[in-house]
Amino acid sequence: MTTPQSYFEHMYARSSDPWSFATRWYDARKHALTVASLTARRYKSAFEPGCSTGMLTARLAERCDHVFAVDAVPAAIASAATHLAAFPHVTLGTGRMPHDWPDDTFDLIVLSELGYYFDDADLNTLIKRAVESLEPGGDLVAVHWRRPVDEHARPGDEVHERLAATPGLARQARHEEADFLLEVYTRTPPEALSVAQREGLA
Repeated sequence: MTTPQSYFEHMYARSSDPWSFATRWYDARKHALTVASLTARRYKSAFEPGCSTGMLTARLAERCDHVFAVDAVPAAIASAATHLAAFPHVTLGTGRMPHDWPDDTFDLIVLSELGYYFDDADLNTLIKRAVESLEPGGDLVAVHWRRPVDEHARPGDEVHERLAATPGLARQARHEEADFLLEVYTRTPPEALSVAQREGLA
């Protein structure tokens, strides 16, 4: 079963930063690695579903002309708005994934700590919508916690296995640790070129 929204609403009712994103070195480091893994110097338009308090969003904003970030819980968006006030090119909204996926296209989509909350049907829809809205040559970044959590519908590794088996995505990078898995996929066709190939080094 997809994790019910009441779980997230309860978390934000107890704290404006229920996962301590603003204070934990683990998350600050993971967010830095996520942004460092991006294959392009800059992106035109990024989409970040499940943005929570906006800590990763702020890092993405430094690399993107526009970022659209959404969360299902209004309290999370209110917290994100305070963190992102210095970034007028970030648009925030409320929406429950995957059913409220936007109709726009993007050259960067970031699935951070999101996929393991969905049952099979919703995860399939999430991945399908992500691929359909990703521009050719655009990047999809996925990063997920790997350890067991009762509220997760599946392990984080399984989310990445689903992405790896999805047609139209070519894996460009993989960073694996005991705690989390980070991967970057490029939408094909055209052929996915490495960063060095794009700069004529290979």
